[in-house]
Amino acid sequence: MLSVVACWECSILVIELLELLNSLSGSGYVTSVRQTHLPHPSSPSVRPPGSRLQEQLRSPPHRIQAVKGQMLTSKLLTLVMVVQPGKVLLGMKKRGFGAGRWNGFGGKVQSGESIEDAARRELLEESGLTVDTLEKVGNIKFEFVGDTELLDVHIFRADSYNGEPTESEEMKPQWFECHQIPFSQMWPDDVLWFPLMLQKKKFLGYFKFQGHDVILSQTLEEVKEL
Repeated sequence: MLSVVACWECSILVIELLELLNSLSGSGYVTSVRQTHLPHPSSPSVRPPGSRLQEQLRSPPHRIQAVKGQMLTSKLLTLVMVVQPGKVLLGMKKRGFGAGRWNGFGGKVQSGESIEDAARRELLEESGLTVDTLEKVGNIKFEFVGDTELLDVHIFRADSYNGEPTESEEMKPQWFECHQIPFSQMWPDDVLWFPLMLQKKKFLGYFKFQGHDVILSQTLEEVKEL
């Protein structure tokens, strides 16, 4: 599998966005953005490890600006994927944001709470499960056209758990075989990064949505560490 799941057109869009950010920023956030020789889509690799993309995705969210010059505020969120050999636990979201879709378990990081503590709390509240160990496997930022709030989602994987999956007010848990994951009833980006998560590979990503169903641009990169 390629270390990057991104189309050629999206690579161009990312470069254009970075150039515009550079022109808008007076703080020196982007000190130099130049067009490198991007490989053709047929090339085996689009972005090498340690690329500027990693720096952009790891940067403090309050320094990221929207294209129209508006500041994008950031909302910290967690997502926990419970995985067993050959299967993954998903929950049908019953209300609120993402209702009617299968997803992992997670939510907002509360004030004074660490990201991992929030992940554990949300998993317990939504599924009735506790975990001894969480492995952070991904960090994806989501932008929605017309919304100035950027969703900064930290993704964890749990390979063991305590308790039994229990339906809550938020979620209805169900196990799915890995070859029967219901991607058609999930967020459109899930089909792109799930293979990395299932292989315990770490990744960074940025997805720009029109509404909740259309991905306008996307960048996804496998990394060695988060």
